[in-house]
Amino acid sequence: MRELKISDAINTTCPWSGDPIKEDSLTLYNGAVVGFCNPGCRDKFEKAINHFEAELVHRRHEGV
Repeated sequence: MRELKISDAINTTCPWSGDPIKEDSLTLYNGAVVGFCNPGCRDKFEKAINHFEAELVHRRHEGV
């Protein structure tokens, strides 16, 4: 996986807290670098995204 850089982030403030993003709290989402104020916020985001993506897959499977 490539090294994520704060300069590549699409945001400057954490979507959860509104605080400035930090280099140790970046993630890749849909090909874009998204920043958070701390690893806890980043992990909360990743958990939420994984939950919703799994639910979408489940619903698509049920609709077949």
